Amino acid sequence: MKKGKTIHELTIGEQAFITKTIKEKDVETFGHITGDYNPAHFDEVYAATTMFKKRIAHGMLIGSLFSPILGLQLPGPGVIYVTQSLKFTRPVYFEDTITATVTVSEIDIEKNRVTLSCEATNQDGQVVVKGEAVMMPRKADKQ
Repeated sequence: MKKGKTIHELTIGEQAFITKTIKEKDVETFGHITGDYNPAHFDEVYAATTMFKKRIAHGMLIGSLFSPILGLQLPGPGVIYVTQSLKFTRPVYFEDTITATVTVSEIDIEKNRVTLSCEATNQDGQVVVKGEAVMMPRKADKQ
């Protein structure tokens, strides 16, 4: 199994990303998993009366795109989530293509904590979610 990076293997500015096109099925599945059946996500007639004019994806669905980057790429397997902040800046519609990117912004070797800025943009380059994650990278293997 692939091992994630230790605090000593990380560098400021290092990045990783994923890209995903948000499908109606993704929103339905996320709603079923979480129990969030807000009509802004599920009811086209209701959604037409909102400021968004059509159904939108759950903000937390988009926010959750950071998790596989952090857990599988940067820092990667063995990392522990400590905190996550998110600000939702634009709606995400069905068929929007979202690129979620994390960037190492701070490294605290003494506390074994790494801070990563998190940003998700749509296919037009507009920021839809931004925030910050603090992670505890895996410990180095004992020799």
